[in-house]
Amino acid sequence: MNDRSALDLLLHEGPMTRVELGKRTGLSKVTASQLLARLQERSLVEVVGSRSTGRGPSAELYGLRPDCSYSVGVELRPDRVTAAAADVTGTVVGRVERAVGGSADPKQLIHDTTVAVAREGGVVADAVDAVVIGMPGVVDPETGDIELSFDLPGWHRGLRQALAADLGCGVTFDNDVNLAAVAEREVGAARDVDDMVLLWVGRGVGLAVVLSGHLHRGATGAAGEIGYLPMPGVPSRADVDRPAKGAFQALVGAGAVAELAARHGIVADGAAAAVAAALAGGDAAEGFLHELVERLALGVASVCAVVDPALVVVTGEVGAAGGERLCAMVAEAVRHIAPVHPQVAPTAVADGPVLRGAVIRAVEQARDELFTVD
Repeated sequence: MNDRSALDLLLHEGPMTRVELGKRTGLSKVTASQLLARLQERSLVEVVGSRSTGRGPSAELYGLRPDCSYSVGVELRPDRVTAAAADVTGTVVGRVERAVGGSADPKQLIHDTTVAVAREGGVVADAVDAVVIGMPGVVDPETGDIELSFDLPGWHRGLRQALAADLGCGVTFDNDVNLAAVAEREVGAARDVDDMVLLWVGRGVGLAVVLSGHLHRGATGAAGEIGYLPMPGVPSRADVDRPAKGAFQALVGAGAVAELAARHGIVADGAAAAVAAALAGGDAAEGFLHELVERLALGVASVCAVVDPALVVVTGEVGAAGGERLCAMVAEAVRHIAPVHPQVAPTAVADGPVLRGAVIRAVEQARDELFTVD
């Protein structure tokens, strides 16, 4: 426990002398010296300088070695994979992005991607202690495998364990929207917010729920599959084998938004561009925005009436295109549907929130493994 406390202090507060570390951890000088010697032997800390104490010789400063551990975060989409490698402090040291063919073997894809991003960061793949892969779908809480990931048919049961054995480190699959929420809470609009939801509006529609500071995943890992939320006037299919058949997905997914824009005479290259064009003004803009806001507000109000979050973050390529104005319109519409008044805000993680969340989780897992002493 003392080792973990010392490493956490050095990680979050920077280099310290032996005396400073002893005072912060409540250890005697002798015990602090033994602790530092032990951590140096494990190549976790090193002398990084010295500090004058005012009298006598300067005291050595001990700091965490950034290269004592590396982690890899991966964002997987049907047509593209993006990965980033980070050291134990969370500093990104390498990044790769490549197209994915429809017949790509998942195990080989992740192996090659991990090797490539590690090499880009100047390290060997064997130095990677944790890999977190974000993708659409539901993670089975028992096995850690991905399910309902219809766009990634090759990601079968047992693959996570096979990848872990191949890479020689822990491998975690996670839902992409949940990872976006991790990033939003760490570096985005939801910092210091313990009760929030994140609504992803893009080609797919998803929700992440954070209650009392913890991601709520549900009994089967399917919490947040808001695309299936029943909606007035939208038929609910008897089969749910495709997320695009969910009622809320049929109202606010990118395809539906593009169709709505075309119906209002807005000419744009895709749903996100249509939202941006509407916000810029024009004769057709108000009608399109009004109908889009009403659709979004139905879903947001339904969620807020159940979990009562302090904050709703809107993201995804379509959601992010709406910015502050669309969020303000949705918040106002929600007030007329349910007795809740959440703040509705656009994402503050502008670039790659899923990848950012994957890296954050991977680094956390590597630290837990590295800092834990048997």
